[in-house]
Amino acid sequence: MTTQNKSNGQEKEKITALYCRLSVDDDKKDMESNSITNQKQILLDYAKKHGYLHPVFFVDDGISGTTFQRPDFQRMQRMAENGEVGTIIVKDVSRFGREQVEMGRLTQVVYPSLGITFIAIQENINSTTGEGMEMLPFYSIFNEWYAAQTSKKIRAVNELKASQGRRVASTVAYGYKKLEGDKEQWYIDEPAAQIVRKIFSLCLAGKGPTQIARQLEKEKVLTPTAYFHSIGRKTSNPMPVNVYGWCESTVERILENQQYTGCTVNGKSTTVSYKVHKVIENPKEEYQIIPNTQEAIIDENVWLRVQELRKNKRRPTKTNRKSLFSGLVFCADCKSKLHFCAAKSLKRNQEFFRCANYKDGRGSCTIHFIRDVVLEMIVKEAVAGLADFVRCYESVFLYMQKQKCGEFQKKRQQELKLSIENSGKRIADLDKLFNRIYEDNVIGKLSDERYARMAAEYESEQKELLEKVKEEEQLLSEMKQKSVDMRLLLQGLREFTDMKELTPTIVNKLIRRIEVHNPEKKHAHKSVKVDIYFTAVGLVSLPDEQEIRKMMEQMRNASLLPKQLTA
Repeated sequence: MTTQNKSNGQEKEKITALYCRLSVDDDKKDMESNSITNQKQILLDYAKKHGYLHPVFFVDDGISGTTFQRPDFQRMQRMAENGEVGTIIVKDVSRFGREQVEMGRLTQVVYPSLGITFIAIQENINSTTGEGMEMLPFYSIFNEWYAAQTSKKIRAVNELKASQGRRVASTVAYGYKKLEGDKEQWYIDEPAAQIVRKIFSLCLAGKGPTQIARQLEKEKVLTPTAYFHSIGRKTSNPMPVNVYGWCESTVERILENQQYTGCTVNGKSTTVSYKVHKVIENPKEEYQIIPNTQEAIIDENVWLRVQELRKNKRRPTKTNRKSLFSGLVFCADCKSKLHFCAAKSLKRNQEFFRCANYKDGRGSCTIHFIRDVVLEMIVKEAVAGLADFVRCYESVFLYMQKQKCGEFQKKRQQELKLSIENSGKRIADLDKLFNRIYEDNVIGKLSDERYARMAAEYESEQKELLEKVKEEEQLLSEMKQKSVDMRLLLQGLREFTDMKELTPTIVNKLIRRIEVHNPEKKHAHKSVKVDIYFTAVGLVSLPDEQEIRKMMEQMRNASLLPKQLTA
């Protein structure tokens, strides 16, 4: 037997490619025999025994054989196409791949055309001598079938785990770690968790993902991949060239990851099939949220507030300066945003907001002008007044909010839940009716005209119900959000009471929206009405002393007043 790169007639510049692969999906009983170390030894022994020179290992560890988009396989393939490879040796056909179409193309068309010998030791296959080649298609079919069955088993196991309220994904989020011998529980990885907290803190302070990424790079904070490599944690990503080069997308993924609140999120994505590994993101409504599965890194109130803030993107000005209230100020009339106009000089009293639809008097709205320093003074006064009131009468404040919307909201939530449930049942019934009239039409019980008319009516009704359910679920979500926002509001007011200063973090915790009215002229002076919508409570009108005494009496009669205030 002679080959291109054997010792007799060897083309010395060509290598013998020894290819190894191990998938995380391989059966545990086969893990030892198929281990990378074991494969390397078998391949090297075979190459030495049969006189194949210049052996070079190509290894893909932890990658499925149903795809040929593997880093080292692609490197080997590029070298093969460049004429640098004389022979490719694998332990068995399944190590080469489990996808029969591409497998057949490479071993029966590409490699023979390039003059490359393909050898599978276990099946005794040699493409140059023709040994075992007639059985290769059958081996490929069985290997692909094995991959399909393994995929079904994994999906079934994941479905069972999800139904039992257990975590499905094996990937551990940056900021957490697993301990030796504990494969499911996550524990806080404190060095990384500190960076996660910093990212959320910077977002609350008004910085966007790009600004956060730049700051982390400037402070020489290791990226997640670089950090994993530094502590010896296994990761599929190679060590980055710039170990401090944070990407905007990485920061965004961290800010959006709800699992930092201590929960598990299942069902975020799926793949097309076991052969097509393209990831398909599922709608958020289909996520399975399992609370309290690990210690939280980020408070749930903070995470939810960050999601709200990220909905209002804040564009930087040409001077790269922002107001405390950028992204929060809106026109009271047309409801569009008020643009922040920074002065070229450093004089703050020249910086102002104006309506986006004003457009120098040629737009659809009037100017709605207010200087930034004036707005800050108005907001600070309003926040100080609310903070003082809550400090003195927190129980009264909470009672006010309960009176304002407590019973109504509770009743409204029940109505929405019932409506969503009824709509869901009707949607399911319409699916059954669709099937019934289709069958009746096929067997001739229902004419084509009547079928078309009934199908159109059912389809129209179902479409309306689906839209209604979507709107009601959104309303229900917003109502639940308010109870969480209340805790964040009280936290922000306490922070302001201690600091007596407005900071971006405090503003973002306290204020949901600011609406500026058009200036009004009174007694030769212009005044601007500003409506401040606080987180959770909206517009606030503080009661006078008489109203406070009245509410305290009501609370006393209802046994809701704390003992220190009843004395």
